[in-house]
Amino acid sequence: MKTETDLHPVQFEILKFLLFKRASQFSQLNTLDLPTDHFNFHLKALVTKGLVDKRGTKYDLTTKGKEFGNRLDTDGVGIERQAKVTTLIVCIDKDKYLIQQRLKQPYFGYYGFFGGKIKYGDTPLETVIRELKDETGLTAKKMTLVVLKHKMDYSKTGELLEDKYFFIFRAEGIKRKLIKEFEGGKNLWLTKEEILKLPNLFDGVDTTLATIGQKQFNYIEKKYKVLGF
Repeated sequence: MKTETDLHPVQFEILKFLLFKRASQFSQLNTLDLPTDHFNFHLKALVTKGLVDKRGTKYDLTTKGKEFGNRLDTDGVGIERQAKVTTLIVCIDKDKYLIQQRLKQPYFGYYGFFGGKIKYGDTPLETVIRELKDETGLTAKKMTLVVLKHKMDYSKTGELLEDKYFFIFRAEGIKRKLIKEFEGGKNLWLTKEEILKLPNLFDGVDTTLATIGQKQFNYIEKKYKVLGF
């Protein structure tokens, strides 16, 4: 099934036109001077997708179309790439931290803190509460946003491979029984010293451990070169 990101270039041109105009006539929209039947096919496709609405003799963006149009790269044809926004959870119980070993690809066998992507319409706090329960079976009495980390991974040639923002929370007052193993990973309570001695430790675990106990909110920006790309 085709998605909105698979829109034909003609359909992108129509959306781009309507971003900068109010409701417009059929003839005004056809800036490419295409044959009427050809142009009408693409305009109807946008109406079917719910991105454009016909009001009388004029066409305009729907609410969905305005939101989608806001993500268009108006200097080209396509969707503007956005940084990924996700979370990390650092559970603390006395002198131990909850670490997770990843047992699926990519990065099979690597150790790090866990979390999840922030879903559309969710807050970072709602995300970490959900992910903590799903990944470990635990709940926390207190969740504190401590660090906002911006991590960028580059190839050896300088190409940006991944751009991520992490909302990092400290979880305290841990309750319920830990799910130690699950499909795709396992959870372990370890001291800071034990964690730093682990093989295959994800980048940034050390800096997270160094800042997670602080009361002051921190912002960290990191750029990495990824080997093998």
